[in-house]
Amino acid sequence: MKLTESDITLKGDRIIEHVPSVKDKALRINLNENIYGTFSEIGAGQETVRHFFRSGGSSGTIAKAMSAYDKDFSDAIYGVEDDGRYVTESRLKKMLGHEVRIIEQRLSRDKHPNKLFFSYANTVATIDFAKQFKGHGWVGLKYQVEPDEDYNEIILHIRFKETDARLQQETLGILGVNLIYGAFYKYNEPKKLLRYLYDHLDKDQLEIDTINFSGPRFADVDNRLMSLQLVKNGMTDAVMFDPSGHNVLPAAVLYKKNILALRGSFRPVTKVNMDMYEKSYKMFLEENKVDKDKALVVFEITLSNLRSEGEIDERDFMDRAELLCSLGQTVMISNFQEYYKVVEYFSAYTKARMGLAMGVSNLVDIFDEKYYRHLSGGILEAFGKLFYRDLKVFLYPMKDEEGNVIDSENLKVHPRMKELYKFFKFNGKVVDISDVNQEHLDIFSREVLKMISKGKTGWEAMLPAGIADVIKENHLFGYDPKKLVAQQE
Repeated sequence: MKLTESDITLKGDRIIEHVPSVKDKALRINLNENIYGTFSEIGAGQETVRHFFRSGGSSGTIAKAMSAYDKDFSDAIYGVEDDGRYVTESRLKKMLGHEVRIIEQRLSRDKHPNKLFFSYANTVATIDFAKQFKGHGWVGLKYQVEPDEDYNEIILHIRFKETDARLQQETLGILGVNLIYGAFYKYNEPKKLLRYLYDHLDKDQLEIDTINFSGPRFADVDNRLMSLQLVKNGMTDAVMFDPSGHNVLPAAVLYKKNILALRGSFRPVTKVNMDMYEKSYKMFLEENKVDKDKALVVFEITLSNLRSEGEIDERDFMDRAELLCSLGQTVMISNFQEYYKVVEYFSAYTKARMGLAMGVSNLVDIFDEKYYRHLSGGILEAFGKLFYRDLKVFLYPMKDEEGNVIDSENLKVHPRMKELYKFFKFNGKVVDISDVNQEHLDIFSREVLKMISKGKTGWEAMLPAGIADVIKENHLFGYDPKKLVAQQE
């Protein structure tokens, strides 16, 4: 028997996963006699459905394709949004819901007992004429995997990075095909589905900053973990989720807000973290330019804080997320190591006054030049970005090895940075958090974590009310009641 090229493997060969072309993906969907649905695309042309028309056999897949570009037509079909906007998650969900209802009404299940109905939709704003706003959009799919099963839903928000409307349209079309193909053929592996969204696309073309899975096939999917994957895979720099664990669009949450950010490992969240939050928030609200109704507190965890021996510890991440959500907090996961990058990120969405709450050791680190060697302007460039905005640092004290309390008045930075620090201190950019509970200064997350893992007692008193119960009930951070019993015996 003659060997073909595909039959031969050589020593040292690596397995390469075959990525189907966009045409092959569309064709495979078209050739499945059961996959049948609608396409509704607003704002960037019918870019996704075009791939299905071109690949052949589309009559077996496309029940309807439409673009309601006129706003009055769109409102007549899908209803009027409360805020009058069209490129929103609410609009997308109305589009998906409306189109699925029409499919169910107009196509008889008796006539189509094996059909897997779907509705793909997007509402997008591409780059403007002046090229000041690159554009963004919502993309979603509502679909079945079994004819008698309820619908699943995948909804994501994208930001275009290209500066040409035609290129953005092409990118959107490829993304749409990847989403539909992945939803049907990779739904059992949501993490892979997420990565496959970038098939034949580059991260310089497109950013995905929000995604939510729902429905029977994704009942076990935690969307917070999916958020983490977006940052981990380099699809976006930061993601946010609310206290209910639902992924939220950062732009919508941060827009024109007064933001107070607390960065930490929160492993686990302790009385120190909550004391810092409560005291700094009170001071933040007393600032002249801070509107309480527009104030937002964000607990931020950097990706580097989630790494354990070079890898992201997902279980550990979920433990922290569980605790912060139980405290009713909004959480941000970011890829920003330096504080100035966090402020830059917030500044893209708000010009209002911001605050950073941090401990003394963190502030001392900010004044360390080694973190800014990659910048052409060094530490001065970083500080220009950090303090250029209307920003104030709320400083939480610490105890040194001798038990002395260190605050903004007696902390020590590198001699070369001393005058720079005094400048910011004199101008009120750094203020001490007042009325701190001195007993909390002896609490450290790492000690609490060590006590939990070793089955020791007494750590409960170091945590906010109710947090110890959550840890015990859900066995977070390696808590094991058997270890405690063994110790007592």
